Amino acid sequence: MAKNKSLIEMGSRIRAIRESHGLSQEEMAMKAGLDRAYYGRVERGEANVASLNLLKIAETLSVEVGDFFPGHRD
Repeated sequence: MAKNKSLIEMGSRIRAIRESHGLSQEEMAMKAGLDRAYYGRVERGEANVASLNLLKIAETLSVEVGDFFPGHRD
């Protein structure tokens, strides 16, 4: 199955924000209450992440969910 360009971009945005907080994928997944392998798939754009999981990730990173989406402007 081909990766979706928007999911890849969203995952890259999530990764960049996580890295700016100095968190490893494992630390991030644990803090958000998500499986580390699943979280890794989200960052790689391989998972069509559920809204509730996006909310968990955003809350953990102290950002708005909209910050993850392509085309979002500050």
